[in-house]
Amino acid sequence: MSTEKIDRPPQVSPSGNEKEEWDVPGTTEKGITSRFRGRDLGRRLRKIGIETRGVKPVPEEGRQDTKIYKIFFVWFSAGCNILSFSGGTLGPAIFGLGIGDSCLTILFFNLVFCIMPAYAMTWGPKTGMRQMVISRYSFGYYGILLICLLNLIGMCGFSILNCILGGQTLASVSGRNLSGTIGIVIIGVISLFVSFCGHTVLHWYERIAWFPVLLTFIIALGLNGKELGNTTFQPATARVVLSFASTLAGFTVAWTPLGSDYTIYYRPDVSSWGLFLWAYLGLSLPIILLECTGAAVAASVPSIPLWEQAYNNGNVGGLFAVMLRPVHGFGKFLTVLLSLSVIGNIALSFYSMSLNLQLIAPVFLKVPRYIFSVVGTAIVVALAIVGQHKFYDTLVNFLSLLGYWTGAYATIIFLEHLYFRKGKFALYNPAAWNSPGLLPTGAAAVAAGILSFGVVVPCMNQVWFVGPIAKRTGDIGFEMAFVVSAILYFVFRTIEIRWTDRL
Repeated sequence: MSTEKIDRPPQVSPSGNEKEEWDVPGTTEKGITSRFRGRDLGRRLRKIGIETRGVKPVPEEGRQDTKIYKIFFVWFSAGCNILSFSGGTLGPAIFGLGIGDSCLTILFFNLVFCIMPAYAMTWGPKTGMRQMVISRYSFGYYGILLICLLNLIGMCGFSILNCILGGQTLASVSGRNLSGTIGIVIIGVISLFVSFCGHTVLHWYERIAWFPVLLTFIIALGLNGKELGNTTFQPATARVVLSFASTLAGFTVAWTPLGSDYTIYYRPDVSSWGLFLWAYLGLSLPIILLECTGAAVAASVPSIPLWEQAYNNGNVGGLFAVMLRPVHGFGKFLTVLLSLSVIGNIALSFYSMSLNLQLIAPVFLKVPRYIFSVVGTAIVVALAIVGQHKFYDTLVNFLSLLGYWTGAYATIIFLEHLYFRKGKFALYNPAAWNSPGLLPTGAAAVAAGILSFGVVVPCMNQVWFVGPIAKRTGDIGFEMAFVVSAILYFVFRTIEIRWTDRL
């Protein structure tokens, strides 16, 4: 297999035939776009390297990429940004943990959390299916709509937080010449361009985007390392540590519903272990390093008045502008680079948002993926502008809630694959992906997920609600979602299979 064939836009088959979709009844591209010569537009976009494939599975002959190391850079760039840094600041700033306790919590829990999305990514080469399509084999044709909606909310929320951070950081460089609103729009438009182009451009961008960002963090630490130190914090308790860990789950486990979206063009025979390890390292390294850095900086803020003033209401951009001030103009340049670090993360979310939207209703399959990237961008930018002044409250509440449902979701799809399908991809009928009558009813998965919250809710510790169990234990909602949904799904799915006589 030549390098040229591997690196060309993956939607073009090796034979040169530009027809990229399987002929599935009711899913051909007609209607809305054909009025405007949508097929001609799609053909032209494919010629310049833009991916036009949506959620339809990639046939085996279309899966030709063997360079599994590229997935490392996709996730390293996605995690190497100021949102990861801000996640670490929550330990001292919100939960009152010192540097040591924050870093140990970050290290231990993230090493566990990253296993889930990394494992989900190994399914892409074997099936050629996007993550939400694979999930239909657990949640069914109609049940997956609930998961798609929750996933869309999660990706939209992540993108909003990233846009706010990027916009604030840009505004901090320009003083009064650029508002946070304009900064948010700039970040959103650049992210749209990357996600609009699709798989090939995304992978290319993520391979290079991490380096200047990592360099900026290293320079900032080099300039201010002597300032870092622990102020007085209360001794850590299990209750506080578990609550912080529940928030951290939102950063990593939330990637599980997107996992195979970025691995469907790898050859089916690539090493699953190799792909898992590359993905795991790409996820865990930047998250752990930058969250620990954020914890160290946040713990030092109260003892440095200039930092404390710049860091008002979680303004990470303003904090970095002050930290990089000693290098003058070069510091401003580095701060701009830091503001652009969120693009790699947002672009991935915009890309998967467009795929999820195609599964909401059959008519949406007729709308090209890249159109939904534009729609998603408009929604995210508008909401980011509205919510930019309450960043920290939004961050804590959103990440904790995200961890609950993704914990239940991950448990259900993994139990389905490892137990009910015995870990065999041959038991996934590729022809069933868009046929309600051939897929599971989804009743077992939906019921297990929803009913698990009967235990999750009393274990939640949120600003607006503290459950009776959480008052004693701290937030263990994520852990309970994982355990309870597994028990319920095992029982319900066993009954479902006997009742319907099909996987």
